[in-house]
Order: sequence, then structure tokens, then C-alpha cells
Amino acid sequence: MTMTQGTITSEELHDLLSQRKLPRWNTAAVLATSVAAAILLSLMTPISGVAGTTVVAFVLFLVLQTWLSFAVEGSRYAIDRLASTFLVSALVAALVPLASILLTVLVRGFHAFNAGFLTSTMRNVSPRKPGGGILHALIGTVEQVAIAAAIGIPLGVLAAVYLVEFGNRSRLARSVSFFVDVMTGIPSIVAGLFVYTGLILTLGLQRSGFAAGIALAILMIPVVVRSTEEMLRLVPRDLREASYALGVPKYRTILRVVIPSASTGIITGAMLAVARVTGETAPLLLTTFLTQSININPFNGPQASLPTYVWDQIGSGTTASIDRAWAGALTLILLVMILNLSARAIARLSRVK
Repeated sequence: MTMTQGTITSEELHDLLSQRKLPRWNTAAVLATSVAAAILLSLMTPISGVAGTTVVAFVLFLVLQTWLSFAVEGSRYAIDRLASTFLVSALVAALVPLASILLTVLVRGFHAFNAGFLTSTMRNVSPRKPGGGILHALIGTVEQVAIAAAIGIPLGVLAAVYLVEFGNRSRLARSVSFFVDVMTGIPSIVAGLFVYTGLILTLGLQRSGFAAGIALAILMIPVVVRSTEEMLRLVPRDLREASYALGVPKYRTILRVVIPSASTGIITGAMLAVARVTGETAPLLLTTFLTQSININPFNGPQASLPTYVWDQIGSGTTASIDRAWAGALTLILLVMILNLSARAIARLSRVK
């Protein structure tokens, strides 16, 4: 028997009235049973290894959980539990590799990570012997990323302002938007190759931190443009119209109303762009390569950076150099984390103001 159209069926009404629910401990019990059965199958069948056992346990969990829910709670709750299981599984599948990478870098990086590592360089340090540090690479990375940010962030913000406030679906705006989309997906080595051939070989620019900063700025601009463009489009049109109604010119409306309203998202997008280019290695190998001593002048001579430092130490292949490479990777992660936390703090302060 089915109720009138647009209402629930008699089966669904019966499920609601009977309040049939699996106990809260059901999920944990089914998971434990599935894992135990998967381990037993791995011992008795050709299925072996962590990956195979995990897949078998997941399939058994889906089958048992769905069957129990269907038998006790009904089809609606069974389908809901199945969908929830898939969503949680997708979240876990995305977080496990990230957590594994972070844990591995933390565990292996702490062997060589200390105050001396942060305050010394690799000058006159043998790859086979412990010691040495990352100070020269840390200085180089900070300077190169600062140059890239000084070039890329203003250009990206201005381009986004043009696309949102002045483009009006013009042919130029569509062309700019198309090339931004193309630049978003180009490999990083292409940016380094462009700077190397166009500026270093053709115009005679030195291989230096400044050249590396230009290559990183090329990679940064499309990220800043897209993030800023989305944030500017979220600003309500009523705010602009209210400003125009008061006789405020358009440029002042953009500077005093639109950009401050979207400042939190713009800052976050800029920091995402900075984090994206901080770990790039390929363009740096073409534009500045590396050195084992401090070079504080980004306009003259090769300059080290954290990515090229890690690449160089891994290439040496000794136990001491590999430990330094892991410590360098840890330093790089900490630097990116500090930049992101700083961006969040700046965004929060600007929001409060």
C-alpha cells in the first residue's frame, strides 16, 4: 500500500515508526570483524601484503555493514550508511598519504635538524661526513620567493581587477582569461626554460636569484589571478552600486570598497601561490643552479635554495647527505607552514579591523 503522491511509502513510514536502529558500537564491531577476516584470508589464501589485506577488509566492511543495516534498519538507512562509508573512506584515502609524508619527513628529518644545521652552510663540508647546514639555502629561498612575490602578486591582483571590473566580457578579457588558464597548467620547467633562453642566453642576464625569482613569478601569477578573481566576484554588487550612488569614482570604489572586502581571500590566495612556488626545483636548476656558500646578493652569481639543496644532498647518496636532505625537506615544510600561518593571522587582523 502506497500513500498519496509526494509522501513517504508505507515501508518508509513503518521504518520511521518502529525506530529500528543499529547500536552505536555496530560500526566498530563490523570493522574489527572485517579486519580479522581479512587477516585470516591473507594467511590462508594468496592474498598478502598490507595493501591487499586493506582492500579485502574494506570490501568485507562494506558488505557486512550494508547487509546488517538493510536487515535491521531498512533500505533507506542502508543506502545512507553506504554513501557515508564511501565519503569517509575517500577522506581517509586522501589524508593517509599526506599524514604518511609528514610523519616520514618529521621522523627522518629530526636526525640532522638542530640549531647548528640552521646556522651553518655546506662550505668545505664533505658529503660523506656529518655536519654542515642550510643557512645559505634558507637565505636564497627567502630572497627568491620575495622577488617572485613582489613581481607576481601585484601583477596577478591587477590582472584580476581588470578581468572583474573593466573586462566586461571584451575580447581582450577573454584572451587574458584563456592564457591564464593555460599558464595554470604548464610544467614548472617550462617557466625556467623560458627565463633561461629568453633572459639569460638572449639578453645576457646572469644566472642568479633574481632570474629564479622571475621564473617563480611566472608560475605564481596565474594562481594569484584566479584566486583574486574569484574573491572579487564574491563581493556583492550592491556595495559597488552604493558607492557609485554616493558619487565615488570607480577607482576609489575598487581601492576602498571592493579590494578591502575581498582582502582576506586575496591574501589567502597569494599565500597559496607562494607556497606553490617555494618548493619548485626545476626552474631553479636552470636559472640559478646552486652554491655551497652564502650569497646574499640575488643579482650576482648563483644562489642556493632549499629545493636545490635537497636535490644536491640526495644526489650525493651518502648517509650523512641523505640525513641532511630529510632535514632540508623538514625545513621547507616548516617554512611553508609559517607562511600559511602568517597569512591566516594577517587575514584575521584585517577582518577585525
